[in-house]
Amino acid sequence: MSMSTSLRFLGAAQNVTGSCYLVEHEGRRVLVDCGLYQERNYRERNWAPFAVRPESIDTVLLTHAHLDHCGLLPKLVREGFNGPIYCTPATGEITRIVLLDSARIQEEDAQSKRRRHEREGRKGPYPEQPLYTEEDAERTLPLFRKVGYGEPTTIGEGISASFHEAGHILGSAMIRLQVAGSTGESRSIVFSGDIGQWDKPIIEDPTMFKDADYLVMESTYGDRSHEDPGEIDQLLADGVNETHQAGGNLLIPSFALERTQEVLYYLNRLLREGRIPHLMVFVDSPMAIGVTEVFKNHPELFDDPMQDLMKAGHSPFSFSGLKLIRSVDQSKAINHIRGTSIIIAGSGMCTGGRIKHHLVHNISRPESTILFVGYQAEGTLGREILSGAKEVRIMGQMRKRRARIRRINGFSAHADQPGLLRWLGDLRKPPRKLFLTHGEAEAIRVLSEKIQQARGWRPYVPEYGETVGVH
Repeated sequence: MSMSTSLRFLGAAQNVTGSCYLVEHEGRRVLVDCGLYQERNYRERNWAPFAVRPESIDTVLLTHAHLDHCGLLPKLVREGFNGPIYCTPATGEITRIVLLDSARIQEEDAQSKRRRHEREGRKGPYPEQPLYTEEDAERTLPLFRKVGYGEPTTIGEGISASFHEAGHILGSAMIRLQVAGSTGESRSIVFSGDIGQWDKPIIEDPTMFKDADYLVMESTYGDRSHEDPGEIDQLLADGVNETHQAGGNLLIPSFALERTQEVLYYLNRLLREGRIPHLMVFVDSPMAIGVTEVFKNHPELFDDPMQDLMKAGHSPFSFSGLKLIRSVDQSKAINHIRGTSIIIAGSGMCTGGRIKHHLVHNISRPESTILFVGYQAEGTLGREILSGAKEVRIMGQMRKRRARIRRINGFSAHADQPGLLRWLGDLRKPPRKLFLTHGEAEAIRVLSEKIQQARGWRPYVPEYGETVGVH
């Protein structure tokens, strides 16, 4: 094949976050994702100059609205990118909320560092600058171009892209890129984005492909299987009922995007089935409330059971006893309510946000329960509590942990190892190259071995910064 095409791995190569791939075709540059690094040992990459000049990039394609896929877009724009950013309509709406929130946190972090250095008597000027500002995020938003699932979009001469349901979060997509040379030959590159689970509530199942010349596939849970999602109902009901009997509050640290909406879905179902008492349910997160509004705006993305629920008037986003808390004063008032309440608040790993204030009031109460529904990374307050620490530091003070600790693992939005192998199941022939990215070394190694056993294909594990030719 004579055309000049290459694929460069600029992020999520042998690690989980910072998703970013550069496709160069006949002089045009297309970036797929532009994500923030969240692992401690890779965070300095967020500050490094981009591998190519941002103004030389023609187009960005965005798989979904998680920060590790979209979180460096404001920096890219501030440093010169001015082309279109293509994504699905729901991704565009959620990314707006996520980027403005991220920018606010970047600015607050820089400000608190400056204050700390001033207190420590360090001489100015202070170098602490935010990675990007709310103004940078605002300048990014007009560049978004929204495209529906399955609509082929020409993004340059000889390059077209189509977006396909990923089943991961609302609006999430797998991207199929078709590149064609001047003599008519063409190649397809499929980017999996984050692959969701099958038979999850609310959204549709992941798309499967019959053919792809090149495949860039995530491998986050390539070395494990999730617990049976059927256990979620019972575990959640047990957590609510035992806390109600004890007379405490049930705290659920939750991510604003997808996880909060899924918890509401299950609580609503348990209420309708009479398996839990009618209690006050507070969603104490302006960001989660904003994302929930996007869900309400896109019923066309719901799966059949969710569509049926909505038609029957059983929306999990507006049931009796559900209160959406926007202001700080409303949030503080929750702690004066007598009896049992269910409080869903961010952040999901207890690293910041309103959950910390609720922990202050509940962590030392034996009658209260802290229920974890998401992954707790090493080095976070959530991990410390989950690991059984008898005492933890919250908001500058050591506090005894007397509350019950519970955990539900089945909520993950990522496919596990059987799911990842299933996703490859419709391919009629092996791709020219199957690249494994977006996973830690052990997850990639185990998944690679499983693929070789199951399909006889030998996956390729690219290194950070590596360029591979597309032939």
